[in-house]
Amino acid sequence: MMSARRLAGWVLPAVLAVTVMLTACSNSGGTSESQDGTQGGGKEKITLKFSFWGDTIEKKTVTEALERFEQATGIGVEPMHVPADYLTKLTTMVAGNVAPDLGYLSSGAALSWGADGKLLNLTPLIENDPDFKKEDYLDQVWYEIAPGNIIGMSTAVEGYGLMYNKDLLLEAGASLPPTDADKAWDWDTFVEYAKKLTLDDQGRNALDPNFNPDKIRQYGLQYDPYNMMAAVVSNGGNFLTEDGKGFGLAQPEAIEAIQKLADLMYVHHVSPTPMQTKNLPDTALQTKKVAMTVSGNWALQAFAEQDFNLGVGVLPKLKVSNTLLDGAPTVIFKSTKHPEEAWLLYKYMADPESVLPLIEGGLWMPLKKEWYTNPDLINKWAAGNEAHPEGYTEAYMKQTIENGIRTPGFEVKNLDKINALVTPALDLVWTGKKTAEEALKGVEPKVQPLIQGYYGR
Repeated sequence: MMSARRLAGWVLPAVLAVTVMLTACSNSGGTSESQDGTQGGGKEKITLKFSFWGDTIEKKTVTEALERFEQATGIGVEPMHVPADYLTKLTTMVAGNVAPDLGYLSSGAALSWGADGKLLNLTPLIENDPDFKKEDYLDQVWYEIAPGNIIGMSTAVEGYGLMYNKDLLLEAGASLPPTDADKAWDWDTFVEYAKKLTLDDQGRNALDPNFNPDKIRQYGLQYDPYNMMAAVVSNGGNFLTEDGKGFGLAQPEAIEAIQKLADLMYVHHVSPTPMQTKNLPDTALQTKKVAMTVSGNWALQAFAEQDFNLGVGVLPKLKVSNTLLDGAPTVIFKSTKHPEEAWLLYKYMADPESVLPLIEGGLWMPLKKEWYTNPDLINKWAAGNEAHPEGYTEAYMKQTIENGIRTPGFEVKNLDKINALVTPALDLVWTGKKTAEEALKGVEPKVQPLIQGYYGR
């Protein structure tokens, strides 16, 4: 938790910055408004609705950030926290013409709603704002429907890597996962260590010929196969073919990678099946049910609250070292009556200083480039706290900005309809009912007519 002195140190500059932005906006020829958020002539105070999801910590931090914005600008903000069935509620609101002014949105909905004209194009606001520089933000975070039509950027950056119980690896005499991309484990080495760390009820590991895979008390690895795209791209594949015309997951490189993930469960027995995963607690690393896990940055927030020796490393590689770069967007809805004020709030929430507790607490990674390069800013969030263990700056921070590959949700057209076919097909792989080749080649004829290429190209 931040001290009051530290909190005051960054709230004041943010307040001053937003006040300056508001003044510039008011003099830009747009809607006339005073600095207390009221329309010119003393009309009713402007109030924006901001919708978002998240756990208790995220709800508290976002709400407090919105309150600071309101205090700084006089523009009212009504937080709209939706903890469950978020997209269903937003869809109903949009259909009823009562959408919020801005807020979180899933990537699939954002792309389709943006293409349908339901979201505001941010490009004119960006180009006409002298205080905002697009190049200050990571290139990978932008959602662009077409050249010149930006519908938003990620609410936060989320990179992926290995997280592990360091004590378990040391007890087993296993090498710790590398934090340097150049030294990433190849797949065979990764599997070998996962076997060494997988134990049956008699304490035999999966390298032992007498190992009993039906009575596992400790898994060497928990690898959610739905995070498969890092392995697919590492092996030279992708969701679609490079030209955007073919089903990339049905190509040999993708099939091979996906099969290797399934083999972790059904051939090597080092990772739990989806059914077995349901029986594992959220504290699986702490309680020694699992030695290593592949997860996104957000898991650090929960792990920081658990009592165990957490370590981090880069993902294993097939051909090249990489990581997934994820992050659903924040958008401004086209129906807003206050686009300039909504843009002010949008910028404020995209500034890492405004939501620093979520970043230093491990839930989010920042959007701005300088927070990955400036030592003083890095020390504000990525070092010296329980949520960011030794090696984090190399294994997660550096790997994300240098070798992060965007998930299909950033750019694949018609993704929701394609996934409606692909997900059930992959379920057959993850449950061991079909090989990757059988499932993906089988669904390819149905997927192919739905492929429309990439957004923003």
